[in-house]
Amino acid sequence: MAKQAKSTKKSKSPSKAKPSTAANTGEQLLEYYRQMLLIRRFEEKAGQLYGMGLIGGFCHLYIGQEAVVVGMMAAAQEQDSLLTSYRDHGHMLAAGMDPKGVMAELTGRIGGYSKGKGGSMHMFSREKNFYGGHGIVGAQVPLGTGLAFAHKYKGDGGVNQVYFGDGAANQGQVYESFNMAALWSLPVVYVIENNHYAMGTSTTRGSAMTEFHKRGEAQGIPGLKVNGMDVVEVREAADMAVGHCRSGKGPYILDMETYRYRGHSMSDPAKYRSKDEVSKVRKESDPIDTLRERIVSAKFGDEAFLKDLDKEVKAIVIEAAEFAQTSPEPDVSELYTDVLIEA
Repeated sequence: MAKQAKSTKKSKSPSKAKPSTAANTGEQLLEYYRQMLLIRRFEEKAGQLYGMGLIGGFCHLYIGQEAVVVGMMAAAQEQDSLLTSYRDHGHMLAAGMDPKGVMAELTGRIGGYSKGKGGSMHMFSREKNFYGGHGIVGAQVPLGTGLAFAHKYKGDGGVNQVYFGDGAANQGQVYESFNMAALWSLPVVYVIENNHYAMGTSTTRGSAMTEFHKRGEAQGIPGLKVNGMDVVEVREAADMAVGHCRSGKGPYILDMETYRYRGHSMSDPAKYRSKDEVSKVRKESDPIDTLRERIVSAKFGDEAFLKDLDKEVKAIVIEAAEFAQTSPEPDVSELYTDVLIEA
């Protein structure tokens, strides 16, 4: 049973992320760039396939938010786990899942990670410890907390990363999860992907308190606001937060200020914000452009090298799209598989 003193501990003030040497090497920066570029090109192709009618149902693109998951996953270890919401393609790619399998799932084909039965919002990879995208807003947060409990119970040294948005941060189940994680000192990083719009509602209209890194103060959970458009800053914050959890100090909250360029989903015209607003962010804060400038200025790679890298990434995405269109659709008999496992 937890000690009574646990519930009265004072919240720690937001810490400043310490610079990570690993995050600033040329090799590491180029790997961040490649991963973010892969997510960007993959999502652009997914948007095209959706427009062609090859992807059904909902499709939520991650364009603009690439630095968050790439920086966070750079701090992860093999035994760590992660899960997220329905805006999940980028998380899968950052976790090392095969682009062909991800794209095939989007098109509902048997070659997909969930045999074409999960679609854009629901696919999993036990091999990569990716426990899914989830369609119910905020429902992944208690699941991530449960995975953190499993890490602690097994003593495997693992940390869970659970991603959710600024809108989901207002869900009651999120605060119940915070309380349990703090009470039992669970190794979980709550990554709030704050793109400033919960579907079409801005944070200022839907949240009485928009300092999301302070949302765990009542439970004594420390937090940090991070520039989620800068992959290096994200990596530095990730090192600190994951290290905090892995050392047995309990949960941590990261408020990743980021921005999505597309609508909430492919069916959203995003009329609640101006084109000028989106253009301004793309021009001044694009995570890929920002990193490209850093790489070139530090002479880790020139423009010609980066263009060749882009060609390589596009070839991977084209191959994934071709696989997704040629992989067969699941047989009707698949309706009866993967429904129940007797253990």
